[in-house]
Amino acid sequence: MRRARFHLRGVTRARKTGWIAASISIALTCFWAFWGIIENFHEGWHYPALAPNLGLMIGQYLSPMLLFMLATLTSLARPRLGAALHVIAAILVGWFFRVWSNPGLLLLAAPLIALACLYWTGRPEPRRLAMALAVGLPAITLLVAGAEPVARIAGRIDDGNLRARLVQGNEMALTWAGEGPGWPRAGADWHQAQQVCESLLLDGSALANSPQRIWRLPKADEAVRSMARHGANSGGVWDATTGRASYVTMPDKESPLWDVHSQVIYWWTATELDAGRAYIIAYDGRVWPRAKQTRPDSLGFRCVK
Repeated sequence: MRRARFHLRGVTRARKTGWIAASISIALTCFWAFWGIIENFHEGWHYPALAPNLGLMIGQYLSPMLLFMLATLTSLARPRLGAALHVIAAILVGWFFRVWSNPGLLLLAAPLIALACLYWTGRPEPRRLAMALAVGLPAITLLVAGAEPVARIAGRIDDGNLRARLVQGNEMALTWAGEGPGWPRAGADWHQAQQVCESLLLDGSALANSPQRIWRLPKADEAVRSMARHGANSGGVWDATTGRASYVTMPDKESPLWDVHSQVIYWWTATELDAGRAYIIAYDGRVWPRAKQTRPDSLGFRCVK
């Protein structure tokens, strides 16, 4: 009788431990599903063709979710194997982030070690239910979080005109440089952007050997007030005191300001916060400061006059 009670307690404890592990894994998978699909449609999905967009989405933005889902399903089917995989993953995370040089980064590997311990001793039952949730909940997260971005991107306006454009509205009238040195498809830091704009020839087709000072970077206020969506000005207002922008309608990555097929989704502005930082603006109108030396591929510029 005592052995039976001890066995039942052990089974109950293993079931609870298993469900704790499964719940944590499913929550992490859902988080990566949410993050991946949002980021995919924010900074990805810029190729003209469908196949490379899908490849980028699966290979880069949804790969963390898929890896967590695979690890969860493996752990549910083969708990000891799953525990070993989590330990290996923790070691790889430690190696990639060099945690021995910064012990604080152990927090990145600690959850994986904890999950390994939970899966080693836990057995969630019914297992089929746990596996169904491990697949179903992240899939639902993808559908719900991706609905608005998909609808927004499907309705984007792209007139294909990448020449210099006069953009008017919201008490603002600026000519924005056309595709070329004044509107590159690659990233640049703030100092490079300033130098290029100052050296841009009148027609914006090439750079002079000396500063011309015809073109320049737009000020934060000018960029905010020029943002548009579906061909209509978004009614942007820039608050220099708080460093924030507000809009009547949220802008989007559309003509005439943005190239929908470019990986650049942020622009430098001429407005400086201090000696080392300047404001950038995203295609959705958000504005925040960045170090002037920052130059990811997604951060470019477009000169104005």
